Amino acid sequence: MPEDSSPPSSPSTASQAVHATGRRKTSVARVRLRPGKGDARVNGRPLNQYFPTEDLQNHALESLRSVSRQKQFDLEISAHGGGLNSQAGAIRHGIARALQRAEPDLRAALKKAGYLTRDPRMKERKKSGQPGARRRFQFSKR
Repeated sequence: MPEDSSPPSSPSTASQAVHATGRRKTSVARVRLRPGKGDARVNGRPLNQYFPTEDLQNHALESLRSVSRQKQFDLEISAHGGGLNSQAGAIRHGIARALQRAEPDLRAALKKAGYLTRDPRMKERKKSGQPGARRRFQFSKR
């Protein structure tokens, strides 16, 4: 075996894209992370155009900023389902999972910050014979 053969390089050093899926409530975000200069596009539009408020933009990129990688990767994101807040949470989860695949040594920092944990809270289903999930019709004794 030749001396110069090294193990396959990690996706971040090679120019390969890393894919991951993030979820929150009913939102799903498919994230494609590749080395670049920090551009982020959601459903074909720039991130700051897709998310109208700076708060939502910061929430979506929170996992990327926590490990100081916002200028090292380009993001191509496909998000659907739920509302904008839920989609921002799904994007944050997807970016964290993609970062973990690209650079496995970041797992500890992402896990400690809670970005790798999927938020399990879902809307409770409406029960039959009642007006809502928990709401009941008024009880009448007579």
